[in-house]
Amino acid sequence: MALQPWRKGIVNRIEQETYNTRRFWIQVPEIETFDFAPGQFVTLDLPIHEKPNKRWRSYSIASWPDDTNVFELLIVILEGGAGTTYMFNEVRVGSELTLRGPQGVFTLPDPLDKDFYLICTGTGIAPFRSMIHHIKRHNIPHQNINLIFGTREQKDLLYTGELKQLEMEVENFHFYPTLSREQWGGCCGYVHAVYENLIRGKMNGSSEPPPANFYLCGWKAMVDEARKRIVELGYDRKAIHLELYG
Repeated sequence: MALQPWRKGIVNRIEQETYNTRRFWIQVPEIETFDFAPGQFVTLDLPIHEKPNKRWRSYSIASWPDDTNVFELLIVILEGGAGTTYMFNEVRVGSELTLRGPQGVFTLPDPLDKDFYLICTGTGIAPFRSMIHHIKRHNIPHQNINLIFGTREQKDLLYTGELKQLEMEVENFHFYPTLSREQWGGCCGYVHAVYENLIRGKMNGSSEPPPANFYLCGWKAMVDEARKRIVELGYDRKAIHLELYG
């Protein structure tokens, strides 16, 4: 795949999603349609360092292909993070950004003929939101889709109302937000117990797990632990696809 050129993007909308997370809509005026596959990312070249490779920050695209030249990024501010500090403190509606993309191969399998587990923490939910909307928009045939989203407290939940609505609109799509540091009416604890319980419930005492694909997106500790546990359930490593954050 040829490397995309650097382009100019203009921020045309910003919304505060939570106390520490913002949504940025970016328009690419030199092209009519910003084409990408759900799950891909863009790289921003931010004026935060003299060396190019220390200026670059990559973010998954949180929106879905909609035949426009606008896409959305979901960004959480990181303490001491030069890139996110710049995005939160300096970027306004009308700001210009230098970007390259789309890039990446963390994209939907074709066909979606196995159960699909989307396991994420924090802003790792962004590419999965893109995928679910794309599946709905194009009525793509699929088996069970389980989106398991882990975060600490209710104040950290992202896109929850929207994903609960999609759960009612998309057949066999199930959304499992789980909180590790707060008791509430939904799942509690880490993401691992959620997918393990779902899979064991389908095994019905069999030693062979049902066919499935696993997509992992989030912090390295979660991804590493999930890979280990999924293999221990009996799955081949080839069934596991990942995108690391941080």
